Amino acid sequence: MQWRKSWARNWDQVRYCSDTCRRRKLTATDEALEACILDLLDARAGSATICPSEAARAVGGEDWRDLMEPAREAARRLVARDEVEITQGGHVVDPSHAKGPIRIRRVRRG
Repeated sequence: MQWRKSWARNWDQVRYCSDTCRRRKLTATDEALEACILDLLDARAGSATICPSEAARAVGGEDWRDLMEPAREAARRLVARDEVEITQGGHVVDPSHAKGPIRIRRVRRG
């Protein structure tokens, strides 16, 4: 979610970017994808990355392809909570503008 000038006074309380997002509540699958992304990253070295498809496969089994966009959305929510970064070509990118293949990694601190 990108900062908007109209939210300047209450940015800390902003939870949704639009009415569409507000109406679409998180499902158990959405929460499972977020948890899976974090679990996959915890199981790897601190600087390692994962592909959203790994989380989609782990949660969706044989029907993982339908979970690719929800997995990318889960990664974007984790970026908004400052838990992960989305990269392309090894560089951190703004998730709202990322097109094509992405990788997910833990936020690098310090």
